[in-house]
Amino acid sequence: MQSIPVDTARLGVLRCANVPEAKIVNSETQEVKRDRDGNPVYTVAVTVRPDGRRISVIEIAVSGEPRGIEPGHVVKVTGLTAFMWSMGDRHGVSFRADAITATPATSGQGKGGDA
Repeated sequence: MQSIPVDTARLGVLRCANVPEAKIVNSETQEVKRDRDGNPVYTVAVTVRPDGRRISVIEIAVSGEPRGIEPGHVVKVTGLTAFMWSMGDRHGVSFRADAITATPATSGQGKGGDA
């Protein structure tokens, strides 16, 4: 799988769209996916608006539970990488980051603000 670094500065304002959720690998046992070091993997839906265009939502996987981010918070995404994948006749792009953190400006911000 080829990894492609993503320049987050070109994605506009990055805003958390949902609370971080543990990535489940087995829906029957509710087993949480783990990275190579044994840390749980979480997904966070993040809105992006490149060049003032239409808002899109991407799901980003990150090791460890991101803390202090709520829906509507502006977030900083560090080390964002895109991965092209295919399985049979299905294909797509997955995103992974080293970290997702709240920006200092989001303290007490809630869901308001510019998108």
